[in-house]
Amino acid sequence: MNRIDDHASAASPDAEHPFARLTPDLVLDALASTGLWGDGRILSLNSFENRVYQAALESPVDGNEQVVLKFYRPGRWTREQIEEEHAFSLDLLADEIPVVAPLVLQGQTLHHHDGFWFSVCPRRGGRRPELDDFDTLEWMGRFLARIHQVGSQRPFVHRPRLDACTYATGPKTWLLSHQAIAPEVQRAWSAALDEALAIIESHPVLRAPLPDTSEDLRLHGDCHPGNVLWTPAELPGGGPHFVDLDDAHTGPAVQDLWMLLSGDRLQQTQQLGALLDGYEQVRPFNRQQLALIEPLRTLRLVHYSAWLARRWDDPAFPINFPWFGTRDYWQGQVDMLHEQIEAMQAPALYA
Repeated sequence: MNRIDDHASAASPDAEHPFARLTPDLVLDALASTGLWGDGRILSLNSFENRVYQAALESPVDGNEQVVLKFYRPGRWTREQIEEEHAFSLDLLADEIPVVAPLVLQGQTLHHHDGFWFSVCPRRGGRRPELDDFDTLEWMGRFLARIHQVGSQRPFVHRPRLDACTYATGPKTWLLSHQAIAPEVQRAWSAALDEALAIIESHPVLRAPLPDTSEDLRLHGDCHPGNVLWTPAELPGGGPHFVDLDDAHTGPAVQDLWMLLSGDRLQQTQQLGALLDGYEQVRPFNRQQLALIEPLRTLRLVHYSAWLARRWDDPAFPINFPWFGTRDYWQGQVDMLHEQIEAMQAPALYA
């Protein structure tokens, strides 16, 4: 199955998680297997889905004194799905779009060592973009449009599609079958989600694949401010660098825009206007997609709960998300679903 984590199952809490084997020696040995040699200094970077390490090199390679290794979560993506993500990032890089793409080492971007698939990227510095600055938003809009120009050139074959089945119906089935929802609120949560899904599926582009998928593009997929590194405009190559295409998938263009919006409705309207001012300098944007923002937010809400539940065998998750799974958590999800139902029935944002 190509949908995200369709094969996942609850693991025994006593079973050792595969990531427990990622010792410093294994990380350095994996790096050496690509022909690069670390000097022994490695730093674990913040990541829950995968495991990511910064490593200093004995000798610079193409000007890089440090590289970043990403070890992919076993069982999440197939080899073909990871390679398709890499191919997309290299397509973007070839079009001079500032993405942090994996290095081609020994003729390939995806490597295997001791049971793990991993990639090696150059290290890039930067900070989160200042999204209250309309010039920054316009700049971001231009680059997102360029990403979508490349994304429209050919489809993903193995990567999943962003639709109600992948991001809500499938997760709902998994959560219920694994009794992951607090029993006291399970019925209320299920009823609220069914009501929300009826609204979501009224948008044809968010249903299961249809013969007409003209709105579908290859997307970044998880374009929130934390996945954009910003460097001062006055520096060479300054501006945004897009990182972490791990959630790249097929879907409507607005998916890569709405997570950059924040604040009240007026603020979001102004931000959206600046983004689209930049975007439409490069390619047209279908304004009808603005009606998808709240449905997409709802799908992300459901998918996030299922993501946490499916990862609970990873020791990093109970430690960092101790509030998950409680009755209060699930009651909060019910309340948020009702809020989203109201939001999806309200007039869409405009710009």
